[in-house]
Amino acid sequence: QVQLIESGGGLVQTGGSLRLSCAVSGLPFTTLTMGWSRQVPGKEREFVAEIGKTIGTYNSIAYVDSVKGRFTISRDDVKNTVYLQMNNLKPEDTAVYFCKASAPGSQYIHWGQGTQVTVSS
Repeated sequence: QVQLIESGGGLVQTGGSLRLSCAVSGLPFTTLTMGWSRQVPGKEREFVAEIGKTIGTYNSIAYVDSVKGRFTISRDDVKNTVYLQMNNLKPEDTAVYFCKASAPGSQYIHWGQGTQVTVSS
């Protein structure tokens, strides 16, 4: 059974920090491309960050422009967990954040249940 379990969301003031975690089971984690997306009511889900599988000590990483320099995505291939460190949070970062996983050669994306992040002004 595939599971992506997010945690770490909550309420924080502008300028604050949160770290989201996503623990994966039921999939070969080291082969997965992992990522985070977010969604606010009435809008489409938005790409936030993505990290490729580890090759040696290298991971390909990408961010949406609006979070560059503030958010950091990382992964722990021993703990089968991906993280999103979010610093200098802004009210516009308020959303439900979803963890996602995709396997090589597959178009299918596995999603977590989402965790709410609320940034107060």
